[in-house]
Amino acid sequence: MTQDAVCRIEGRAGRIVLDRPKALNALTLDAVRAMRRALDAWATDPAVTRVVVEGAGEKAFCAGGDIRRLVEAGRAGQREEAHAFWREEYELNALIEAYPKPYVSLIDGIVMGGGVGISLHGSHRVAGERYLFAMPEVGIGFFPDVGASFKLPRLPGVVGTWLALTGARIGPADGLAMGLATHAVASAAIPEIRRRLLAGEDVDAVLAEHARDPGPAPIEAKAATIDAAFRADTVEAILARLDEAAASGDAVAAETAQTMRGKSPTSLKIALRQMREGAGLDFRQAMTMEFRIVSRMLDGHDFYEGVRAVLIDKDHAPRWSPARLEEVDEAAIDAYFAPLGDDELAI
Repeated sequence: MTQDAVCRIEGRAGRIVLDRPKALNALTLDAVRAMRRALDAWATDPAVTRVVVEGAGEKAFCAGGDIRRLVEAGRAGQREEAHAFWREEYELNALIEAYPKPYVSLIDGIVMGGGVGISLHGSHRVAGERYLFAMPEVGIGFFPDVGASFKLPRLPGVVGTWLALTGARIGPADGLAMGLATHAVASAAIPEIRRRLLAGEDVDAVLAEHARDPGPAPIEAKAATIDAAFRADTVEAILARLDEAAASGDAVAAETAQTMRGKSPTSLKIALRQMREGAGLDFRQAMTMEFRIVSRMLDGHDFYEGVRAVLIDKDHAPRWSPARLEEVDEAAIDAYFAPLGDDELAI
C-alpha cells in the first residue's frame, strides 16, 4: 500500500485504487511507482488472473497528473523531478498497453490526462453514468500526452483531432461510440461488477451481462462539422473552415472556433502535428515522440501560464506567448519534436 495508490490482491484480481479523492485522484509519482511494482509482480503471478483499477470517491476515476506539483518543481529548478514523473508515467502507460492479462478500468467519474493514460490502453474500459472523458491539455499550455498521439488518431474519422484541439468533454454514450470505452454500465451495477471480477468470474461474460445502451451519442449531431473542418492540414485552416461554416449558420462550428481561440497557440500547433504524425507510429514510437515534447515543456512559457490561469489563480485569462497562431515560429515547433540523444525514452 501507499498513500496515493492502494495495490493489493483481492480474490483472483490485482486491485488498484487511486486514493486521493480530494485531489480527484490526481496521479503522483508515488502512485505511478506503486502501480508499476504491482503490475510487474502480477503479470507472472498465477494467483492473479485480471487487474481491476478504480478511483476512490464518486467524482473522479483520475482527473490527470499532479500538474500543479510539476509546475512548482519546474519553477524551483527541480526539473529532474518533473522529468522523472513523465518518464516513469510513460513507461507505465506502455506496460499497461502490452499487459498480458485483462486490465479492467471501472470509470464512473472524471477521466482526464494521466487518468486516460492508465485506463485507455488497457483491455477493458467500463464507463458508468458519471463517466466524463477529456484531454484538455491545450487549455493549460500543455499537449495531449500519455499515449494520446497513438490512440486519438485511431478513433473514427477525425474526432481524435477534435478532442485534442478543443479539450471537449464527452460522456458515456460518446465514449462508447468512439471506442474510448468498451462497455457502458449503470453506476449502481459497479459494486456487483467489482465483486464478480474479484471473485474470478469470466471478465467478458460479466461485463457483457451488465452492459447497457447509454442512448444516442451527442457527437453524431456534430460529426459533419467536425469531419469537414478537422481534416484540414493546419490549425489556421481548421479555424478558417469553422469560421466559414459559422457564417452560414452552423452553431457547432461557431462554438468550436471560439473554444479553440482560447487555447495556447503553441499547444494547438503541437497537438495537430502529434495527431498527424501519431497516425503512422506504433505505440512505443508515439511515446518516444511524446517524451521529446514533454522534455521541452518546462523550457517554455505557456505551460506555466496556463497552469497559473486555470489551476492556481483561476482567473481563466491566460496570456499566451506567442498570443496568435500567426506568430508561432514553426522552427520552435520542430524543436519540440527533435530527438533527445542519450535522454530518449527507451521502452
